[in-house]
Amino acid sequence: MELVNHTVVTHFILLGIPNTDGLQTILFFTFLAFYLCTLLGNLLIFSAILADRRLHTPMYFFLGNLAIVDLGFSSVNNPKLLAILWANSRTISLGGCLAQVFFFHFLAYTECLLCTVMACDRYVAICHPLRYLLIMNRRVCAWLAAGCWIISCFHATILTSLTFTLPYCGSNVVDYFFCDIFPVAKLACGDTYILETVIFSNTGVVPMTCFSLILVSYVRIFYSVVKMNSREGRRKATSTCTSHLVVVTLFFGPCAVIYTQPQLSKEMVTAVELFGYVVTPMLNPVIYTLRNKEVKAGLRKLTGGRTPAR
Repeated sequence: MELVNHTVVTHFILLGIPNTDGLQTILFFTFLAFYLCTLLGNLLIFSAILADRRLHTPMYFFLGNLAIVDLGFSSVNNPKLLAILWANSRTISLGGCLAQVFFFHFLAYTECLLCTVMACDRYVAICHPLRYLLIMNRRVCAWLAAGCWIISCFHATILTSLTFTLPYCGSNVVDYFFCDIFPVAKLACGDTYILETVIFSNTGVVPMTCFSLILVSYVRIFYSVVKMNSREGRRKATSTCTSHLVVVTLFFGPCAVIYTQPQLSKEMVTAVELFGYVVTPMLNPVIYTLRNKEVKAGLRKLTGGRTPAR
């Protein structure tokens, strides 16, 4: 039997963002600003929801969960990306790479499920207002939120386990700016058929199902809003739904662009992905704050400002 001498991979090297030579300093400060704004914005939203009892409702409970997701999601890739841009620190340990894969898919999947739950919450609030508090009681909300986190953890654990039980004994250069399943799995020495099948069923079918549920919810909401006699009721329903629809668009939009435009260059694909991973978590708290009087009042109360009397 012929013995082949393979070196077992103990670390990976990230190539970073393509075609950015000479732009590292500008990109570093740009992404650092985005990251700090993301942390500040989501921490403020979460703190305001905790501090203001008027925000202890199902909609803001799920919004608080979304703020936690965005805090974590922005922290999965940004610190390493900043290290690459500032200090050219491209090496990442096997454990660090595993952690990036797990938390990226854990938090991305959680956000996908939370967006679906929030759409269902808006459907119940607008289409069944008299039964809203009965249906979306604290116990139901807690179970729905817990379900999002637990299912996502299970999903990420499966994908991460399948990815890192593959043998890595050749190249350790990841052609990407962080560790994700496809760029890492390309380096595996073994068969990736099972991993690819699970990725298609989990990462493809489930998000499409979530998007379909969100779409159906908003079709029903649209018909209910059109039938409303109260102008104030229509305005309030439109305001809360618009914020959520923008967040859903920002979450699913980058994926839709990438998968429906296969002719896009690698640079354009990277730019779209960076927008989804770096910019979107910063925009979510802004979107919910701009059109929401309750959140603005909660933030004023949190920062010591005066809250208008009702």
